[in-house]
Amino acid sequence: MDKRTQFHVWYVIAAIVGVLLLQQLWTESQQVAVIPYSQFLGDLKAGKIAQVEVSGDYIDGQYKEAQNGRKQFVTTRVPADVAQELAQYHVEFSGAIQNHFLANVLSWVLPTLLFFGMWYFVFRRIANQQGLGGGFMAIGRSKAKVYVETDTKVTFDDVAGVDEAKDELKEVVAFLKNPGEYSRLGARAPKGILLVGPPGTGKTLLARAVAGEAGVPFFSINGSEFVEMFVGVGAARVRDLFAQAREKAPAIIFIDELDALGRARTAFPSGGNDEKEQTLNQLLSELDGFDTRAGLVLLAATNRPEILDPALLRAGRFDRQVLVDRPDKAGRIDILKVHLKGHKLAEDVDPEKVAGLTPGFTGADLANLVNEAAVVATRRHAEAIAMADFTAAVERIVAGLEKRKRILSPKERRVVAHHEMGHALLGMILPGADTVHKVSIIPRGIGALGYTIQRPSEDRFIMTRDEIENRMAVLLGGRAAELVVFGELSTGAADDLAKATDMARDMVVRYGMEEKLGPVSYDSERPTFLGTPTALQWQQRRYSDETAHAIDDAVRQIIERTLARAIAVLKQQRPVLDHGAALLLERETLDEAALHSLRQEMLPLDQPAAAQ
Repeated sequence: MDKRTQFHVWYVIAAIVGVLLLQQLWTESQQVAVIPYSQFLGDLKAGKIAQVEVSGDYIDGQYKEAQNGRKQFVTTRVPADVAQELAQYHVEFSGAIQNHFLANVLSWVLPTLLFFGMWYFVFRRIANQQGLGGGFMAIGRSKAKVYVETDTKVTFDDVAGVDEAKDELKEVVAFLKNPGEYSRLGARAPKGILLVGPPGTGKTLLARAVAGEAGVPFFSINGSEFVEMFVGVGAARVRDLFAQAREKAPAIIFIDELDALGRARTAFPSGGNDEKEQTLNQLLSELDGFDTRAGLVLLAATNRPEILDPALLRAGRFDRQVLVDRPDKAGRIDILKVHLKGHKLAEDVDPEKVAGLTPGFTGADLANLVNEAAVVATRRHAEAIAMADFTAAVERIVAGLEKRKRILSPKERRVVAHHEMGHALLGMILPGADTVHKVSIIPRGIGALGYTIQRPSEDRFIMTRDEIENRMAVLLGGRAAELVVFGELSTGAADDLAKATDMARDMVVRYGMEEKLGPVSYDSERPTFLGTPTALQWQQRRYSDETAHAIDDAVRQIIERTLARAIAVLKQQRPVLDHGAALLLERETLDEAALHSLRQEMLPLDQPAAAQ
């Protein structure tokens, strides 16, 4: 309880006590004589009393003639049997009533204190749950955390793999430190910079680096903290945030998860959206209102730019949109060098090799990988982290936890061994496929009974139709091996079929690679960083039912053609398939050296099997 609240409580207590004291003094000030009960009985027998009023333990009365200047009197009753006994001995006696003043005071004060205590406790808890540390009077205040250069140790040297984004933000920092240099030719600082990218790519880390480099106040807040259960709170917090920033300008405001605040407005807002829309409208108004010459810059981050309101993204509000994408191999090497600092590494650890094992990993994924490798090395009581620990960590992250206690029947193990070897052989022989790094039949994760890890030799941004079909053939290699060896199908290829089907559909509807349907894009989806289309995108379709049937037929034909090719290759390489499956059943895991030996046994792709 703060001092102001304590003052209010004691003020209420003093007021109540004062009222009771005044009441007591007023009663005593009246012209009333307090007499013993024995005197009352004597006066009663003497006929001096005119009238009485009995109430509880007291008797109020009035004399016929004034006694000692007072005509009214009051006395305390004494039980009749006791009074008779005392009267026989002519003893003066009177009743005594306990002083109930304190009890009367507490009967007023305690309920009052209890009421105020309950009010303070309940409403204080509600305020804390809503993040109102200062109580309800602070409901519209911004909850942004303010940093200066001494509050965070992160600088641009700690951020790697996103050089283009760093350059953009370095320019903002330089403008804040030396605005005269940039305004020399009439340039102005951008009002807003939106960092866009998948989760874990370092958007928030970049913002923290700005706080470490800028040397100006840095206001950091999450977009969800603007919206509360009370209508109008978000708009008030936006106003308060910009007001605080203007007072400390030059300054930087950083709003993380902007999509929680800036979701696109609808034509028919319901009750749940009114608060968000008011907050967004206030943010738009503030972006239009502040003067960039004051040195105020707004940074925001989101991984869902497709759902942001178009009015938020126009020039003059968020002037720059900086893509913070997944790093390429060179970027992953730089990120690994940052995260490997302070770790004891074995001589065989090479950041370039580790980066080759982690295509598609973000900065957060790489940080987690280094930690997992350190855990693996610690678990085996090693003195340093070896390359094998990084390989095990990649398998742990990609494929899941090993489940050696999952017991498969001999037939199931043979099916899984041939299935995984089918993937591996096609990955080793087909052009354009990624290098096969490891094959195992040790169950991992939720449903994987085996796995094949491929390592791309380089980052690819464009792929031809033949290369896509070769990758599909590798995916279908497990199903093809089951057909070649066992002549029947199993449920083990479910995930492979789903991925191959998605690739075939993209070839038809996105890339226009089907001649019958022409060079037309039938895909209405906007790419999302989270990989999940919105409900509106599911409903959109820009082609007829006949075209839909043609697309389904084309996808099926591509899958059938690719599967037939995979079966033909495995039939040609049947001896190697059986040998590799036997090695898998014996060793459970084949590394690159063992796979290279198998590669030497394989026939050239175009050479018939009879030539062996």
